[in-house]
Amino acid sequence: MSTATPADQKRRQNRATAGAFVGTAIEWYDFFIFGTAAALVFGKVFFPDATPAVGILASFATFWVGFLARPLGGAFFGHLGDKFGRKNTLVATLFLMGTATTLIGVLPGYATIGVAAPVLLVILRACQGLAVGGEWAGAALMATESASAKKKGLAGAWVQQGSPAGSILATLMFLVVGGLPDDAFLSWGWRIPFLFSAVLVLVGLLIRLKVEESQDFMEAKAQQEVVKVPIVEVFRKAPAFVWLGVAASVLGIAVAFFNNTFLLSWTTSELGMPRQTVLNVLLIMAVLQFIWQPLAALLAERIGAVRVMIGGLVLNLLVIVPMFLAIMSTNAVLIAVVLGVATLGGTAYYAMLASFLTSAFPANVRYTGVALANGLCASLIGGSTPLIAQFVLTSVGPWGVAAFYAVIAVVTVGGVWGLHRRIVRRDTEAAVLEPAAR
Repeated sequence: MSTATPADQKRRQNRATAGAFVGTAIEWYDFFIFGTAAALVFGKVFFPDATPAVGILASFATFWVGFLARPLGGAFFGHLGDKFGRKNTLVATLFLMGTATTLIGVLPGYATIGVAAPVLLVILRACQGLAVGGEWAGAALMATESASAKKKGLAGAWVQQGSPAGSILATLMFLVVGGLPDDAFLSWGWRIPFLFSAVLVLVGLLIRLKVEESQDFMEAKAQQEVVKVPIVEVFRKAPAFVWLGVAASVLGIAVAFFNNTFLLSWTTSELGMPRQTVLNVLLIMAVLQFIWQPLAALLAERIGAVRVMIGGLVLNLLVIVPMFLAIMSTNAVLIAVVLGVATLGGTAYYAMLASFLTSAFPANVRYTGVALANGLCASLIGGSTPLIAQFVLTSVGPWGVAAFYAVIAVVTVGGVWGLHRRIVRRDTEAAVLEPAAR
């Protein structure tokens, strides 16, 4: 039995939440700067012999490699996290991500080392994918497992704050270097955001090393509930929860890279909008997300997480047609307004996603279960989103992309509702069986 005072528990909770938020923000910063560079730079630096359209597709394909690696990272780091603890696993993911990102910042281009340049870029991108595959799930667990039952949703929402915080920082960095002349930007300016990652990682590691181990993991270890091979246990006992978790994560993973990668490329190339203007719009969306997510979590405490999630997703569906009309108008103010409405809907759902997924799995396989659900979704949907959207845009046109976006939202609604029904049914059956087991 724990002898910790309420003040000690509060301090533990605050440290865990802060460590999860800061580390996740840094990891997402690293991931977002790659997506931004993929849209603006990599086609010219690493695939210069290709036509502009093919160069963009090759750049987006490299971007996808990070997502293909995420399930492997989820399985590997999930195994470590469920067997040996969340804290040290999260230190390892942060170190791996920072190292890979910093090395991208010093990687020579195709003009210097030829085909080795894109090959090394793919390898380093895969390392980023491995790291973030273990990061998000571990951070979600570290925050929610250290929180009281009433505050798990808000703690999970702070993990989700890492995404807009990383996006804000990444966009600000590219706004600064994006003001350079094109020659300077393409030769050395784009490297600065990647090199800055080394500083951020040092700060993140100092914070994360002070975080205590997750209380739920320590209890599972004390009760000898730690399993030998968590991934086998997850698919033996709860395969439906994994696949419904994949579906429930679709919009949350896809929309960030739809906006920050595909939309950035489409508006600045084919539609001819200024690079700085679009980056400013994306920065406003990230700030709005950062402000709104904690408020959505507080709203969920009053009316229920699933109601907030489904309501936000429905709003996202309703705004699709106005959003694409605004984008094709190339009016920056109109785009910002309509994207703002979509952001309110999408982030209301996204705020609750971390705590929602962690509630689906038992503590002894929770890291693996959440990491697999999130990583498989990222691999199948998230990383391919810019590539698919660009292909659809080229072959069908803007309204084909709008239809693709609608499918993403509908699948997510089905995943959230289906997983919620499974969780309710499981908890009801457990409540019925518990008295009989006594």
